Amino acid sequence: MNNKSKFQEIANKYIKRDGIGNLLAWLDQTDFYDAPASTRFHNSFEGGLCLHSLNVWTNLCKLLHPFNEIQTNVETAAIITLFHDLCKVNLYKVEMRNVKENNVWVQKPYYTVDEEFPFGGHGAKSVYLIQKHMKLTDEEAVAIMNHMGNEDGKYTVFSSYEKYPIAWLLHVADEAATILDEKRGEK
Repeated sequence: MNNKSKFQEIANKYIKRDGIGNLLAWLDQTDFYDAPASTRFHNSFEGGLCLHSLNVWTNLCKLLHPFNEIQTNVETAAIITLFHDLCKVNLYKVEMRNVKENNVWVQKPYYTVDEEFPFGGHGAKSVYLIQKHMKLTDEEAVAIMNHMGNEDGKYTVFSSYEKYPIAWLLHVADEAATILDEKRGEK
């Protein structure tokens, strides 16, 4: 089973909310399943974004056991992991650059950022894009909004983690996927 099929199977099995069909149909019209997760930091290859979302799902499911005091339902877990990085849809494009290999210059593809829809920060844009198709609970919106931690300078992150501990666990699952599961630019 390929990553797109795995992603859709999880979404269809666990998310029963009104609008999920519209959200998945919209994703089919974007580059979500083919896009990289980043230009060079993690999963910077075709299909890396979908794989990263699956890795975050797997990590969150694993983390819910040792942190069993953090209560959530499987629908929320699926929503916040699978869709936390929708801000990266239609964000990257491929360009070519010259690279020297064995004393010969060759052209190699690489990813650059080409923001088609500049809307707020990382989490805010993801929340906005999801809610164009499907309503989020406050807990889900806060988790997605703050999954990057303090990286973008927000000072309300700690209080959001106190009020909604699943937001902190999403952050940990995202970091675990990025740092432990995904080698820098490797498949």
